[in-house]
Amino acid sequence: MRQIILDTETTGLEPAQGHRIIEIGCVELINRRPSGRTFQRYLNPERPIDPGAEAVHGLTTEFLANQPKFAEVAEQFVAFVQGAELIIHNAPFDVGFLDHEFGRLPPPQRLLTDLCAILDTLALARQLHPGQRNSLDALCKRYGVDNSNRDLHGALLDARILADVYLAMTGGQGALTLHAEADSGRGSANAASRRRRSAVEIPIVRATPEELEAHERALDAVERASQGTCLFRRPADPSGT
Repeated sequence: MRQIILDTETTGLEPAQGHRIIEIGCVELINRRPSGRTFQRYLNPERPIDPGAEAVHGLTTEFLANQPKFAEVAEQFVAFVQGAELIIHNAPFDVGFLDHEFGRLPPPQRLLTDLCAILDTLALARQLHPGQRNSLDALCKRYGVDNSNRDLHGALLDARILADVYLAMTGGQGALTLHAEADSGRGSANAASRRRRSAVEIPIVRATPEELEAHERALDAVERASQGTCLFRRPADPSGT
């Protein structure tokens, strides 16, 4: 199973307003283990960056001016992700931007969903933790993932962090009991200890003659009401014993 954890950084929030991708970061997982392969590119967006976006990721227009354009790296990107399952936090945002970039290329038109299956970890987190904060930072705290280096957002850094979060979210329960034994030897020792315990004396409280007489009167009443079919009274033993 091949999965790609993907993140992007952009000049702003809306591709419909002409905003562009300025960084793509991808981390490859093979059978849920990091393969060591990554894909990371800074991109020249051919437009200014919104101040609010720059405050989030720290990438400047001046720095990106000398980076390749999306059209120059599109085939490398496609070759890296094609056929994999993409794992993206808030997938509609990144998918919308990537489809917008593909739409600027010469025909034939391509969409990301034509190349890959897509899993949105934000939607998954909302199913697992309804009514709670499910940002990437909140999930790091919930699952004990180290994000101490995340002073600024970065596509490859965030993809690495999301890989750890995704694996923690989907790792499954390690034991079926609340207090699993450290090993089978310890469990066997505890079981043997339980077997060695002395049996507990259970007191037997017998009914008094008055209680037995009251019980019989109650059964007589049930038998009269049920026309002789009282299920709580055993029939007389024909042998007389």
